[in-house]
Amino acid sequence: MNDTTHTSPQDAAHTSTTLPTVNAHIYPKGGLDVLSREEVARLRDASAGGLHELLRRCALAVLTSGSASDDPRAAQELYPDFDIQVRQQDRGVRIELKNAPAMAFVDGEIILGVAELLFAVVRDLAFTAIDVGAADDLESSAGITDAVFRLLRNARVLHPTDPNLVVCWGGHSIGQEEYKYTKQVGYELGLRGLDICTGCGPGAMKGPMKGATIAHAKQRRRRTRYIGITEPGIIAAESPNPIVNHLVIMPDIEKRLEAFVRMSHGIIVFPGGVGTAEEILYLLGILLREENAHLKFPLILTGPTGAAPYFEQIDKFIRLTLGDAAAGLYEIIVADPVKVAQRMDAGIRKVKEQRISQQDSFFFNWALHVPLTFQQPFIPTHALMAGLDLHHGRKPHELAADLRRAFSGIVAGNVKEDGMRRIDQYGPFEIHGDADIMQALDALLRAFVAQRRMKISGEYKPCYRVTT
Repeated sequence: MNDTTHTSPQDAAHTSTTLPTVNAHIYPKGGLDVLSREEVARLRDASAGGLHELLRRCALAVLTSGSASDDPRAAQELYPDFDIQVRQQDRGVRIELKNAPAMAFVDGEIILGVAELLFAVVRDLAFTAIDVGAADDLESSAGITDAVFRLLRNARVLHPTDPNLVVCWGGHSIGQEEYKYTKQVGYELGLRGLDICTGCGPGAMKGPMKGATIAHAKQRRRRTRYIGITEPGIIAAESPNPIVNHLVIMPDIEKRLEAFVRMSHGIIVFPGGVGTAEEILYLLGILLREENAHLKFPLILTGPTGAAPYFEQIDKFIRLTLGDAAAGLYEIIVADPVKVAQRMDAGIRKVKEQRISQQDSFFFNWALHVPLTFQQPFIPTHALMAGLDLHHGRKPHELAADLRRAFSGIVAGNVKEDGMRRIDQYGPFEIHGDADIMQALDALLRAFVAQRRMKISGEYKPCYRVTT
């Protein structure tokens, strides 16, 4: 996607924080030159129900790509005067930036990769508001899945090529040993012609992509995919890393998670915090469904030697809550990037064979059954968090759904602006359940805090309280 950038004479402008800013207007070429007048009006509309403030927050996150902060309010405070407007012109669309972070520009020209991510923000917010927002059926499972498909198709990330897309999950706040390991795994995946999809942020989301870039270069692969899938509530805390060349913004965390599992041909999980635990529980809850028992879906948990206790604790928690059947759905491999890549490559070959035999598409897993309870948006209020049914005696996939919601609420309290506001106003979320489940959950969360997996910097103040 090409663009033309024009900067104003006020390029040296400074905000009150003395950070340099740039005024510019950009003419994107590609998918954005066909926005309708209605789409542009919605993006420009700053009134109630409009998208302007959401567009502004997401655009600022992209323009500060590579930021080391995971506080969604930090960029807003550093660039309080930033604004973005989308203008409809006779020959296409013009994006106007005012007081934009100078870090996104080189000699007055916006960095091409940043421009592409910025265009993706405008594209996805416009499509969500006009197409998905106007859809008649977001109440049924099939309707939501169709919406996910249309969002991914509009983003042009569904490619009818041989299965080769590995989703990598893991924490944004990890140490150097773990980060280097994610790069090594990404390198081995890249040598085997596998592309990478992550949550688009730093840490374990950046490392596999970085490793794969070197391997792809060695193998002379020029058409590579480094897909980052995010959502508006999290993008400000996890700005896209610079390697992402396909950014997709889904409307909410549930559609983001469904996009991961529908697109992927296999998933690798690196060490992480509550967000990673949420992802694991989401996937296991789906795979535990009887309708999905026959599907090939390689799932590997891996990390360096120092991460072995982490995975032992995760495995113990899963066995306690969901049973040994859930633990049988994944393989734990410690300190062996080559073995991880070999197992994933072999697993994806089996996925290809099954897709062919079932006449299912390579680029979107229609055969996977995702129940409505895993698709409906969960807005974590104090009442809903306290009302989660975290008790034994439930079907494993049902318990997994509520455990996923518990971790999702903690993610919101940690790094999402709305969740942080609720915690500031009403105090920590309270989570109730059976004593042994609560003890295991509390131990797991305490370990995340002790290992600094909750926040990149600063002291972590828990946004939750576990009670029996």
